[in-house]
Amino acid sequence: MNDWPEAWSDENRGDRYGRGSASAQPEGARAMRQVRRPASGAYGGGPGQSAPRQSAPPYGGGVPQQPAYGNAGYADDTAVDGYDSGYNTGQVYGGGGPAGPGGRARGERPAPNWRRRIKWTAITVVTVLVVTTIGTYFWADSKLNREVDLSKVIDRPDAGEGTNYLIVGSDSRAGMSAEEKKKLHTGSAEGKRTDSMMILHTGSNGDTLISLPRDSDVEIPTFVGSESGKTYKGTGRHTKLNAAYAEDGPELLVRTVEYNTGLHIDHYVEIGFAGFANIVDAVGGVEITIPKGGMKDTKSGADFEAGKQTLNGEEALAFVRTRYALKASDLDRTKNQQKFLAALANQVATPSTVLNPFKLYPTMSAGLDTLIVDKDMGLFDLADMFWAMKSVNSGDGKSMNMPISGSTNGNLVWDKAKVKTLVDELKNDEKVTVSGN
Repeated sequence: MNDWPEAWSDENRGDRYGRGSASAQPEGARAMRQVRRPASGAYGGGPGQSAPRQSAPPYGGGVPQQPAYGNAGYADDTAVDGYDSGYNTGQVYGGGGPAGPGGRARGERPAPNWRRRIKWTAITVVTVLVVTTIGTYFWADSKLNREVDLSKVIDRPDAGEGTNYLIVGSDSRAGMSAEEKKKLHTGSAEGKRTDSMMILHTGSNGDTLISLPRDSDVEIPTFVGSESGKTYKGTGRHTKLNAAYAEDGPELLVRTVEYNTGLHIDHYVEIGFAGFANIVDAVGGVEITIPKGGMKDTKSGADFEAGKQTLNGEEALAFVRTRYALKASDLDRTKNQQKFLAALANQVATPSTVLNPFKLYPTMSAGLDTLIVDKDMGLFDLADMFWAMKSVNSGDGKSMNMPISGSTNGNLVWDKAKVKTLVDELKNDEKVTVSGN
């Protein structure tokens, strides 16, 4: 069966295809035109005549020369009928010649848009700061130990202007190893007692820090037990102020201070021995001036020469606990405590601490891990407290002891007239005119 086109036979094919002839050669490549055929004789035809069909060259002559793509045959290199292949111009698709769009040479990088870069850099920095600040806030807020419930305190005086913080340094040894207790000269007594108590008033007429000697003579009023919920009637019993804390904790201490002063306490803040020492170490120590004659107390571990020096955590704890080496004992100790706490707050609030995350976060962690506050205490309240203590240290505020008129049975008796004037000034957020011992 012949499968070739009609009128073709195997003989018509000759020796060029498929018979394995030794003289068989490949068919020459056909040129594919990419331009339209001109209307007149560009290829040899006369006017009005079509160009004659070119015959294939003899196969023995090799592959015929291929026609050039583009405008071959045109002297002026213009496209036939307006067509331009672009192959002979060296141009990149889209035109533009050797220079790219806008006249910029190919390969030349555009000038940086500095305004745009600065804008996005500023946006990035602000975003990072906002995210970091928010994250830090929630991290710090979650670490506050809100254990004290002031709603359990009964018969409270009316709140005045400004804010009053009751700041307590306890002798709690919770979490301390035997080696740490020995190193810090804390002893091994069970439970915890108040080692220092202060009222810090913040307001628009200056901040005031008032120390309450722990040996102050006070009356224990009627109160509701913080754990039992039972009401304990007051009997007019007088005792030392720190005994109120030992008897029923922070709630009874707040109740006793309010009853004996008539001043409303807004917030409660407590820190133990270990936490105090850790904060001092976290900020790199606190600079303090030891008075003439130096200070030495075997019970607290204090052994300081006179003059300005930087105390680490262990030394700072010994400094604020020293009482037996001081002439006025507890009254002098409260003054040292005020001085040191104000210096510590000043150190914490310095740019070298606040702007240095390697100091700020350890300091915050050391303090927040050991601080005990009331349930309504927030980070902004805590910041307000520290800034007020810094203000006292810088001389913009006032520090003093509760006015004392004498003593009875070893307890320090407050000067009732001066205390009343002091409390009235604090309630009205007026400048304090009363002086303490």
